[in-house]
Amino acid sequence: MIRQSIRISAFLVLYLSFSLAGGSVSAETGSDIYDKQCASCHDNAAGRTPTKKMLNDLSAGAIVTAMETGVMRVIGQWNMDGPQRVAVAEYLSGEKYTANWQGGKTNICESPIKTSADTFGKAHWNGWGNSDENMRYQDASSAGLTKDDVGKLKLKWAFAFPGESNVESQPTVVDGRIYIGSKTGKMYVLDADTGCTYWTFQADNSIKNAALLKEVGPEKRLVAFFGDIGGWIYAIDAVTSELIWKIRGDTHPAARIVGGFQHHEGALYVGITSLEEGLAIDPTYKCCSFRGTILKIDAGTGRTIWQTYTIDEQPVAQGETTRGQAMVGPSGATVWSAVTIDKKLNRIYAATSDNYSAPATDSSDSIVALSMETGKIEWVYQGLAGDAWNASCQNGTGENCPDDAGPDEDMGSSPMLMELPSGKRILAAGQKTGVLHAMDPDDNGKLLWQKKLAEGGILGGIEWGPANDGRQIYVAAADATWRDQKFLSADTELNPETGGGMFAVDPATGNIIWEAPPGSCEGRVESPNKCSPAQNAGVTVIPGAVFSGALSGVLKAYDTETGEIIWEYDTLRDYTSVSGAKARGGALDGPGTVIVDGTVFVTSGYAKFGAHGGNVLLAFTAE
Repeated sequence: MIRQSIRISAFLVLYLSFSLAGGSVSAETGSDIYDKQCASCHDNAAGRTPTKKMLNDLSAGAIVTAMETGVMRVIGQWNMDGPQRVAVAEYLSGEKYTANWQGGKTNICESPIKTSADTFGKAHWNGWGNSDENMRYQDASSAGLTKDDVGKLKLKWAFAFPGESNVESQPTVVDGRIYIGSKTGKMYVLDADTGCTYWTFQADNSIKNAALLKEVGPEKRLVAFFGDIGGWIYAIDAVTSELIWKIRGDTHPAARIVGGFQHHEGALYVGITSLEEGLAIDPTYKCCSFRGTILKIDAGTGRTIWQTYTIDEQPVAQGETTRGQAMVGPSGATVWSAVTIDKKLNRIYAATSDNYSAPATDSSDSIVALSMETGKIEWVYQGLAGDAWNASCQNGTGENCPDDAGPDEDMGSSPMLMELPSGKRILAAGQKTGVLHAMDPDDNGKLLWQKKLAEGGILGGIEWGPANDGRQIYVAAADATWRDQKFLSADTELNPETGGGMFAVDPATGNIIWEAPPGSCEGRVESPNKCSPAQNAGVTVIPGAVFSGALSGVLKAYDTETGEIIWEYDTLRDYTSVSGAKARGGALDGPGTVIVDGTVFVTSGYAKFGAHGGNVLLAFTAE
């Protein structure tokens, strides 16, 4: 699925840089080392790669950390020694490196965490979809906001992730505290009222998914569960930060965790995806062998109860590329989003990506239903057949591209389980084709209706997912495009004239109730070639108002009855953060808005393919 793996993450670009550069470096100046090891990627800055100018804005400590344990560790550890990493960091940042760097100011809370007797009795937003059904809905009592209040929202505080230039995690808010991961692998625990920091926990890799909190065991210990992009799954004490257990979700080296977790009756359900679709851009890479994975884990111990692959067949040799490199398959059909729990049928539902290599399978671009008890696949609904695709199909030599390659139009967002006023249940799922599908969960996924709402494409259609309030489904159109479709080239420029729009859909029929037009990039003062009205971020709804963010950095709230815009805020600006660290907003993508007890939380700065990076979590309240 291109939206994560082939957005040319720093890991991928640096992997390729290492492949091309090879060898170790001698003791040279920071400028010399940068020119040899880094310039080929960062001076051109294709896709999501930070430009050299963006690196100049980071602290020396942040750069060293990225090269030692963060997204640049492939080059930093393989091609450089400690003094060389420091030399590059000092050259780029223009400051001296200090070994006791802690990522900048963190504004530690004056008082320790105070827990409630009834942790989940208070207003909260837990995990990705805020429910087993992934509704992305907050009721009136928990939201603490009315439609009239939304129009009065003002910025209360801004928290900066110190020294970072990209933020991709959605906040979880439980018991008055915020749990949110960062690109440098820190799990921050903040006070929801003030933004001060209680503590941080350092994971092995970047944290992209939303944390899920649950009370575990007879003692009801509050535990925070999350994953990192190295494929590791963590359980930590949500009050003290103590590591309880940690396991690797899949042994494949490209495994990564992006989607949120679910929990039911003492078990954790985890979907796993990979970086392999992007690694295939390298013609020397043996593509591809990763298969989508779903795990059931004992939440108390970390023991794997069952593991199910979305593709039954083991990958085997399928021929050779033109240079004689072996091709392997089937692969892909990975799980990017949080699974959905169906307690009535004791099932979980997972959305899958395209295949990475031939042959295409009947479980890619699909909704897959599994028994919660055994992990057995009960049924599969496929939204698009024959979609085998990887990065080499779009850029580079194309040697790893499957014959008759598909369009890379995954079922990328979490399916939503809904009970209609009539009592009829449906399972609704958005796809990058731009189609919203409604299936019958009580009739083995039988198709009830389909509705085309967007054009579709690699970053098109329906990206991170809709929301519903039990009456209507709210869908944002993505459809990001690039000038000349050069989205992996050094001169990547977003097309400011395509993408965006908002829909309310009748869940019983699929009919459009209202449609709101996309926003505009006209008059953007800063870098208009980095602006797109595409609305990729997850949608969030409360009674009377639905929230959607765009790559332009603009967050909007719409009237759920009419589609009229009742509030909007441009997050693309500098901020004074509560910690004093440098703060900057940027593109809105991936994480959706989180609303708890009168406060609206949103992360800004999800950089990709030419969009603006940033490093802030913003909190808004009504005046």
